[in-house]
Amino acid sequence: MKLVSYKTEDREHLGVFVNGHIYNLNSCDKLIPDNMNEFLHGGEVLMERAKLIDDQIKEGSLEAKEEIFYEILAPVPHPTSCRDGYAFRQHVAAARRNRKVDMIPQFDEYPIFYFTNHNAIQGTGEIECMPDHFDKLDFELELAVVIGKKGRNIKAAEADEYIAGYMVMNDMSARTLQMEEMLLNLGPAKGKDFSTVIGPWLVTPDELIQYKVAPKEGHVGNAYDLKMTCRVNGIEVSKGNAADMDWTFAEIIERCAYGVDILPGDVIGSGTVGTGCFLELNGTGLLNDPNYKVQWLQPGDVVEMEITGLGALTNTITRADTDFSILALKK
Repeated sequence: MKLVSYKTEDREHLGVFVNGHIYNLNSCDKLIPDNMNEFLHGGEVLMERAKLIDDQIKEGSLEAKEEIFYEILAPVPHPTSCRDGYAFRQHVAAARRNRKVDMIPQFDEYPIFYFTNHNAIQGTGEIECMPDHFDKLDFELELAVVIGKKGRNIKAAEADEYIAGYMVMNDMSARTLQMEEMLLNLGPAKGKDFSTVIGPWLVTPDELIQYKVAPKEGHVGNAYDLKMTCRVNGIEVSKGNAADMDWTFAEIIERCAYGVDILPGDVIGSGTVGTGCFLELNGTGLLNDPNYKVQWLQPGDVVEMEITGLGALTNTITRADTDFSILALKK
């Protein structure tokens, strides 16, 4: 099932996406809330009611009214939190190699994550960026999960049961802001707090069973053979596979939930897939060829991310009509 959040006349709704059409769930079953957050808090009971409607629409036994005029939103427009992981060893190793530093051994010891701005979640559409963001503006090709039920101190072996669904994720990054602030060893903040893009819909785990593969040796949890690509202005710039995650979402959730509650509506990203950002691609290019022409996102660029089974997420980069700069405020 593909769950979608959308807006009509400034009101948010919850629907299912079937054969290119959106059908409102609440109009088919009044017990299903008309927004994603309340729906997720309803747990497995509401999920099963939604799946029944989805099945009936697909088999033609339910005459549901399709939406005609709507604006697609992020599948979870108002997450309870947003974390981003660091699951792909290839990306971490390449980024460190490009900086001429050794691979950090702690990567293989435990999965890490950071909290990003859950109020800066966006879906398909325009991403408005400030002038400073365009100083090395970057995408990051990732996938993400949404938590579907409350839990605490969850073991990795059971953690997949807490996943409501999967999405494409683009962790937008302003590299100059990011690199300056990380010199102070507090992690990324202003460099990543302006836009995290998820979508186009929330795909329930049962739709991915056909892609299931074994996790990396020594790891626990579900893994999937999902091709991941990113195109900028129609040109493929990045490709990878979700099966290359060294740390599984189950293992990341285990660490997230240690001593704290995870909640329905929490978003957790995988971290960047290998080759999944210009920072890595530019670094590798310059390492092999000093004359390599680096690339960063520019106003008007169209970024398209696509993952097998999860759909395509498309955004256009725009520039805010201002000259305000915090980089210019440096002492």
